[in-house]
Amino acid sequence: MHIESFREYCLAKPGVTEEFPFDITTLVFKVGGKMFTLTDLEDEFAVTLKCDPEYSIVLQELYSQITGAYHMNKKHWISVLEATSFDEKLLKKLIDDSYGLVFKSLSGKISKTILGG
Repeated sequence: MHIESFREYCLAKPGVTEEFPFDITTLVFKVGGKMFTLTDLEDEFAVTLKCDPEYSIVLQELYSQITGAYHMNKKHWISVLEATSFDEKLLKKLIDDSYGLVFKSLSGKISKTILGG
């Protein structure tokens, strides 16, 4: 997956916004004001995602490109390094999972607004 595809895939999800809250190169995607994934636009394309802690351990054992996320809580966040050469189907699943984890944590009022209810 390339950065353009990553961006389009994230923005296609309900209620997603993109921001640069940390600096001018760190692109952050949020749902309901909460971050679910980010990437640095200057470095080699890598994606940082929220992840279930138990699944994170399994992923890191199976894939050398998946590590605990730099500057994040490594229990709840992973990074997929060299994302352009990583399995696109799995990366999309990880994006979906991250979005889902964050969406589930939103208040009922915010999630209903996002879903148009």
